[in-house]
Amino acid sequence: MKYAIIIPDGCADEPQEALGGRTPLEAADIPAMDAVAAEGIVGRSMNTPDDLPAGSDVANLSLLGYNPHEHYTGRAPLEAAAQGIELGPDDWAVRCNLVTVERQVMRSFTAGQISSPEAAALLASLSERVGGGRFEFHPGVSYRNLLIVRGGSAPAPFTVDTRTTPPHDLTDMPVLDGYPRGPGSDLLNQLMSESVDVFARHEVNARRLAGGSLPATNVWLWGLGQIPRLVPFQQLFGRRGAMITAVDLLRGLASLLGWRRIDVPGATGYTDTDYAAKGRYAVEALRDDETDLVCVHVEATDEASHEGDVAAKVQALEAVSRDIVGPVHEALRAHGDYRILVSPDHPTFLRTKTHTHGYVPFAVSGKGIAPDAAATYDDPAAAGSDVAFDEGWRLMPFFLGR
Repeated sequence: MKYAIIIPDGCADEPQEALGGRTPLEAADIPAMDAVAAEGIVGRSMNTPDDLPAGSDVANLSLLGYNPHEHYTGRAPLEAAAQGIELGPDDWAVRCNLVTVERQVMRSFTAGQISSPEAAALLASLSERVGGGRFEFHPGVSYRNLLIVRGGSAPAPFTVDTRTTPPHDLTDMPVLDGYPRGPGSDLLNQLMSESVDVFARHEVNARRLAGGSLPATNVWLWGLGQIPRLVPFQQLFGRRGAMITAVDLLRGLASLLGWRRIDVPGATGYTDTDYAAKGRYAVEALRDDETDLVCVHVEATDEASHEGDVAAKVQALEAVSRDIVGPVHEALRAHGDYRILVSPDHPTFLRTKTHTHGYVPFAVSGKGIAPDAAATYDDPAAAGSDVAFDEGWRLMPFFLGR
């Protein structure tokens, strides 16, 4: 028995005036996704409980079968695991975006899609100013980086009551109410302030401005937490998994679950990702006798929503269907007994450009799944289904037939 999960991140959405009152899933030409729906069932799941952040960390924990009320400790620790950064019991990981803030408005939560070498150079200079000892800056991919605050003899002042705001939730909005609040927030705000001074005079920003690109005005600190303790997926569900993603959050989650991580050349975590390469690597992974389940995560649909780009979101959905779902489903059929699941983690509305709580549509087909009346994979079909998981983490055991 082989299993495949395709995650078009944040693809659930509202009806769009620009799409004639249809949602992006309804408007997109996605025959491979529709085939999964027509051959199986369509339902909905709630992966982001109302009392937890509506983020990819909470949502993907749920989607992969882990109760976030028991296991969620913050986003950054998952990304630290992706980079192989070990955290002690008193250490905290903090997500460290490079952003562009102009006149106290979040102009870009990606600093204009800054390159990884540019980000590394900026963080190196910031580390010279404030690093050493308890503060460690770890460059990641593009604007996505990490700060590690070591506890040691003086534990960090953060608690579960420390509140931070994801910068992508502030796109084109004033940031004054988005700064860290609560225990330890003074430390985070001071580091952010220090970065403004360091970056303002940096040669990286001088070159970006000369070339017509947005500068990185400062770091934005959020998503802090301590290392979670997760039961390995194989121990919990009896299946060996592999993850294909360009996002550190999912890489880290895969590491903590004991899954094999598959890096795909050309996978960018953005709308220019190589969808076909992801599909090819997933098909190859399904041929591995040591792998029972392959998960392909695609960030492009979420990125399009954060930018409010309706056309880009529809195009990304069509590419996921054509280049990933189609080839993977065909390979599963050729293998024999299988199940395939298509589901986003959370909704990301084009209107608000942010993640939001709410149900997401899923489609499951394969051995032992009796088809229902749904012929398409989209938000209305899921809303009208009798199959619903109010606790999204219960979808995984259903999918695995457990």
